[in-house]
Amino acid sequence: MNMLINSAETVVADALRGMAAAHPELDVDVERRLVVRRGAREGGRVGLVSGGGSGHEPLHAGFVGYGMLSAACPGEVFTSPVPDQMTRAAAAVNGGQGVLFVVKNYTGDVLNFDMAAELAGEDGIRVERVLVNDDVAVTDSLYTAGRRGTGATLFVEKIAGAAAEEGAPLERVAELARRVNDSSRSFGVALSACSTPAKGSPTFDLPDGELELGVGIHGEPGRERRAMMASREIADFAVCAVLDDLEQVAPADGPVLALVNGMGATPLLELYGFHAEVVRVLAARGVPVARTLVGNYVTSLDMAGCSVTLCRADDEMLRLWDAPVETPALRWGR
Repeated sequence: MNMLINSAETVVADALRGMAAAHPELDVDVERRLVVRRGAREGGRVGLVSGGGSGHEPLHAGFVGYGMLSAACPGEVFTSPVPDQMTRAAAAVNGGQGVLFVVKNYTGDVLNFDMAAELAGEDGIRVERVLVNDDVAVTDSLYTAGRRGTGATLFVEKIAGAAAEEGAPLERVAELARRVNDSSRSFGVALSACSTPAKGSPTFDLPDGELELGVGIHGEPGRERRAMMASREIADFAVCAVLDDLEQVAPADGPVLALVNGMGATPLLELYGFHAEVVRVLAARGVPVARTLVGNYVTSLDMAGCSVTLCRADDEMLRLWDAPVETPALRWGR
């Protein structure tokens, strides 16, 4: 596979060097693998820290900035960051109001963020943890115990980040983040496999003319493999899988935040066409859409495919979603 890299060993460091050059408003520590919002300790705000394996860009480092994350900890490709990164991040953003760890439900991330929370606590930093586990495709997988954390991570980080920006206390920010996660569900589809720099070839076998329904963001298997389907058929399957699960826990009469997310190699021409089909299915199910985001936000390297994330949003969530945000990958209202 041809890749625009120097080497597999330096790909994350090289990306961080490039990010530092492109975004001087961020403090990027290439050696320690930290991306920190400049002035993160100022203003008496709760600090928000997230992170995970690289390869899902712009998640998480692309969401560091005003109204969202205070810091991100990038690991190696598809590999959890280590507790030292997270502990340093907590110290770098703690302004005395405590720190919220936003953790996707993957075994390495959970274990390492838990350990970092203990270490930060020993240093006198109050830490709350919120687990994101929105993927309805499967329960338990190669990387997880329970459901995987995917697109709802963006909703959690944006809405909790806006609450922290307003000065909400740690317990309130954490409660809101959990409520967003509990109100969100996702489903992903792969049209091709992804290729990691270290392997240099597809990480799983997906023959031409087939797709993986319910794929994970690391290429984990989903519910089933089928012959290629039309966009409208994929939307029927994915949106109904999300709504059928979501309606068990969230009121069925409220509006949703909708994320139509590209996995990395699917162009906007296709994503917008798919979004039209998503809207069609939601309308048929009587679900109003309050806000929509279409694009590549939680990716899987060069995988072709998409995911749908829906969040049953109350008035407070919508207000905080609309609040100003200024990060490399998400910005409005300033």
